[in-house]
Order: sequence, then structure tokens, then C-alpha cells
Amino acid sequence: QVQLVESGGGLVQAGGSLRLSCSASGRAFSFGAMGWFRQAPGKERESVGAITWIFGSTYYADSVKGRFTISRDTAKNVVFLQMNSLKPEDTAVYYCAARNTAAGGLGTAGRYDYWGQGTQVTVST
Repeated sequence: QVQLVESGGGLVQAGGSLRLSCSASGRAFSFGAMGWFRQAPGKERESVGAITWIFGSTYYADSVKGRFTISRDTAKNVVFLQMNSLKPEDTAVYYCAARNTAAGGLGTAGRYDYWGQGTQVTVST
């Protein structure tokens, strides 16, 4: 049974930074890719970005390019989301997700096989 557990959320002022972590357990081999998604109140879940597990190739949504960075520690099965220059519109529940394949649709929620429970990020003005 694969489990993904996010941590690092919280309240931060606009312009500040937060680092989210997602720890994966219950799996003896590597994922194809891991992604971050977010969902604000009254809005649909949207992709933030993703990273392929073996080669570390990254994808970012236009709204976070240049501000957010995704990295991973393959030895510890952890993926990170470093968020800088945070804006109030970044306020959302952030979810970590993992998929068995790496090819195609890294920003598509339906292509992911496992999900974490989410962590709240609130950016104040």
C-alpha cells in the first residue's frame, strides 16, 4: 500500500517562502513521476508541477514558473516543493501525487495513481 504524506504547509506573508515535503512509503521500486497539485476554495484542482523520478526532469505550470522549484531525493523517496515569492493567489490545499509512468501528461491529475491527504498553504497580504 503506497502512502504519500505531505508536510510543511502553513501561514506565510506575501513575498515569503515555504518548502513542502512529500514522503512516500510502502513501495520497493521507484515511481515514474511525482507531482504537486493545488486546490483553492471553490476552484478545481490544478497542476503546480511535476518531476520525473529517474531523470529529474521537471514541469511547471505557467502560474508558478520562476517562483516554485520541485526536487526529489530518490534515496529517501521524498519530493520537495520550494515556493518563493508567494502570492495570496497561491493560497490552497497542496497535494502530492505519484504515478507509475513518466511519459506524458505530467500536469494531468487523472494520470496519477496515488495521492496524499493535502497540506494547507495560506498566503496573507
